[in-house]
Amino acid sequence: MREFFTDLWAFLRLRKKIWLLPVFVLLALLGALVVASQQSALAGFIYTLF
Repeated sequence: MREFFTDLWAFLRLRKKIWLLPVFVLLALLGALVVASQQSALAGFIYTLF
């Protein structure tokens, strides 16, 4: 997993696509939110946020 992030960072830096980093972070956070909302105990708390 660490190699993936190292390669991603090298790609973004080499291609001057650093502006894509916040997009990737946001997508990862949204993915984590979806996974967390699948848990029955956390679903009620997450739905009240929206």
